[in-house]
Amino acid sequence: MKAQKIILRGFFFALVLSLVFTGCKKHEDEDTDTSASNDNATSEAYFDDMGNIANEGAVSGAVSSYKNSPGTEVATDGLLSSCATVTFDTLYHANADSVTVDFGSSNCLCADGRYRRGKILVTYTGRYRDSATVITTVPINYFVNDNQLVGTRTVTNLGHNSAGHLEYSIVVSGQIVLANSGGTITWNSTRTREWTQGESTIMWSDDQYSITGSASGTSAKGVSYTATITSPLIRNMALGCRKHFVQGTFDLTPSGKATRTVDYGTGACDNRATVTINGQTYNITLK
Repeated sequence: MKAQKIILRGFFFALVLSLVFTGCKKHEDEDTDTSASNDNATSEAYFDDMGNIANEGAVSGAVSSYKNSPGTEVATDGLLSSCATVTFDTLYHANADSVTVDFGSSNCLCADGRYRRGKILVTYTGRYRDSATVITTVPINYFVNDNQLVGTRTVTNLGHNSAGHLEYSIVVSGQIVLANSGGTITWNSTRTREWTQGESTIMWSDDQYSITGSASGTSAKGVSYTATITSPLIRNMALGCRKHFVQGTFDLTPSGKATRTVDYGTGACDNRATVTINGQTYNITLK
C-alpha cells in the first residue's frame, strides 16, 4: 500500500510538471510581437511626411504648382517652421529644377510637433500637377525626432483618374536609423497616392489623400517582412491630424510568423492604432 501511494504521488507530480511545462511552452510560443508592424507604420508616416514637406517647400516659389498660389498659409497652415529655409535652383539640371528645405543643424520644433534637422533636396522635371512630372526627394543628414532618414522617394504624376482625382506613383527605397542605437529599419514600397480632397483650393488643411500599395523591409530587430494595404490609408492634412494616418488597414507578415493586421481606426485624429495577431488585438502608439 505504501509503495502504491509513492507511485501515485510520483505520477501526479509528473502530471503537474507536464501541465506546467506545457503551459509555459504555450506562453513562450505565443506570438505577441508588434514591433515589425510598428516599424512599418513609422516608415510609412515618416517618408510620406518628407514628401509633404517637400511639396510645401515648393509652394514658396515658381518651381511647383502644388497649390494654386502660395497665399499666406505656409506660415499659418503649413508643416514647416520659422527655422526652415527654402532655396530654389532653376539651373540645377538641364531637365530639372530643385528645391532645398533646410531645417538647420540643430533640432527645430515644427508645426506638427516633431523635431527636425538637416536638409531635404527635391528635384522636379515639371510642375507637380502636370502629367508625367517626376519628383525625386533625397534626405541629406536629415533627422526627425533624432531618427535619421536615408534613401530616395520618387513621385510620378499619373494624371487624373476616372473619379477626376490626381494620382501619383510613389516609390521609396529607404532606411530609418533609430535614435539611441535603437537599430535600423529598412523599407521599400510602391504606392499609389490619390488626392481625394482639397486639390482646387490654396489651403493645406482641407487636403486629404488615399494611399494603396505594398511594401517590404526589415524591422529594427532584424526581422524581414512584407506588407500590403488592404483598405486605403487616409492622410488628413487638417491641423492636429496630419501627423499620422487616420484610417485604413494593412496586413503585415514577418518572416516565419502569422500575418498581422494593423488598423488605424475610422478617422479619429490620434496616435493610436491596433494590431491583430491570431485573433488577439493589441493597442500600439504611433511615433
